Amino acid sequence: MPELAELTELETKSLEEIPHPSLPQGSSIYGGTKVFPDYQAEDGETYFTLVHGIAHESSVSFVAILQATRAQRKGFESAIYFYGPGSLNCLATRGFPTTGNSAFPGEHNINESLTTFIAEGGKVYCCRFGLSLHGAREEDLIEGVIPTHPLDVQDALIHYARKGAIINSTYMF
Repeated sequence: MPELAELTELETKSLEEIPHPSLPQGSSIYGGTKVFPDYQAEDGETYFTLVHGIAHESSVSFVAILQATRAQRKGFESAIYFYGPGSLNCLATRGFPTTGNSAFPGEHNINESLTTFIAEGGKVYCCRFGLSLHGAREEDLIEGVIPTHPLDVQDALIHYARKGAIINSTYMF
C-alpha cells in the first residue's frame, strides 16, 4: 500500500466534511429520457461536418467524428472536412515512441474512429494548407482521407449546403 501524504488538521477537516465519493460506482445521477425522436435519414439526406479543432486538445474533434458516424449509421450520406489545425486529426503518424503505439490510453481514438467512418462509407476530406501550417505531410494521412485544396473549404460548404445537408460546424482556436 502506498504511503499516504501527511495531512494538516485543516486538510483532514475539509476531507471529512462531506464524504466522497458519496455514491457507489455505477450510481445513476442523470435521467435517461431522450427528448427528441431518433431521426433516421430520409432518401438522399446528407450530413456534413466541418472540423477546425486540434486532435487531443479538447473533445471537439473526437465528438464531431462520433456524431458524423452516428449520422452515417442512421442512413445519412456523411462526410467530414478537416481544415486549419483540424487537419492534424487525419495523421496516421500518431504514436510514441513509434507510430501506432499509444503513449496514453485513447491516443488512437481519432485514428480508429476515422478508419471506421471511412470503412463504413463516409468521406473524409483534409485541407492541404492546414497540413502545411503544421509541417505535416500529405503522405502521412490515414488511408482513405482525401486531400483538398485550400479553396475547397468554401466550395465544399456550398456543395453540401446546395444538397440540403445538415451542417455541423465545429471550431476551436
